[in-house]
Formats: sequence, C-alpha cells, structure tokens
Amino acid sequence: MLDRPATSELLISSEHPSTASALDRLMAGAGGDTIWLLARCFIGGIFVYSGFGKLMALDAFAASLAKNGVPMADVAAVVGAAVEFGGGLAIVLGLQTRYAALLMALFTISATLISHRFWELQDLALRKQQSVHFMKNLAILGAFLLLLVQGGGRLSFDGWWRRTR
Repeated sequence: MLDRPATSELLISSEHPSTASALDRLMAGAGGDTIWLLARCFIGGIFVYSGFGKLMALDAFAASLAKNGVPMADVAAVVGAAVEFGGGLAIVLGLQTRYAALLMALFTISATLISHRFWELQDLALRKQQSVHFMKNLAILGAFLLLLVQGGGRLSFDGWWRRTR
C-alpha cells in the first residue's frame, strides 16, 4: 500500500498541469511497484542469507554472542538467527510487512549495539571499520522504517490479500 499518487494525479497538478516528469509517471505505476519489490528483495535478502548462515552454525554464532557479553548466548543465538532469517524472508515476500519491518528494525538496533560498538575500540583501524558497519546498519534501519511506514507494496503477499478482499 504505497501512498504514491496515481499517474492521473500526477498529470493534474494545481500549479502546473504538465509538470509530472516521465520518472514520476513511471514510479507511480508498474515501474515503482517493481522497484519496491526489488528494494524488499535486496534488504530482506541480506538477512535471509545471513540468518541462514547463522542457523547452520549456531555454536559459532553463540560463541560470538558470548564473547560480546550477551547473556544466555545459546538461547539468544537461536532466537537471533531465527528472527534474522524469518524476518528477512517476510520482508522479501511482503508478508505482514509492517510487523516484519518493526521486528527487523528492533533486531538491527540490537545487533548494531552488540556487534559494532566502535566507541569501545582503541585500535584506530578497527574503530574505523566498526564505525562504518555501525553507519551501514543505520542505513539498513532507515530501509526498515520506510517499510514500516509504506508496507509491502502492490507486489507482495500483503498487496495480494488486500486486492482479494
């Protein structure tokens, strides 16, 4: 349910009737729907891939969590890997997208604060590397916040269910 104007709305502008650009018209239609689907696949796919890897190596993931001071690391590893994989898959499919986006935003905040605490590092190269990862995760958080507001779009399970009602 993207709140994008329809092509006809772009053509009827109160100030300038013909100000809608070709890009505006493309994004208001099937082109925008396709790009929204691609964006969901890109952002969700990162988490599907990473979550699957963690599910296949839970002991190593739990050890890394324990090293970072996470209590009950064995339990946290199972929950974290399942959330990462399942939430990423829900984003890709556009299934309960807003709830999945909220879950993944919270996951991203948690993972960032656990794994990318650059301010604690003395080594300048490591500090720089972790600060870049921290900032990258802020960008990912931004994508999840957009999905929280906009939903899965027309090319999603959510969009399909809305059309069949």
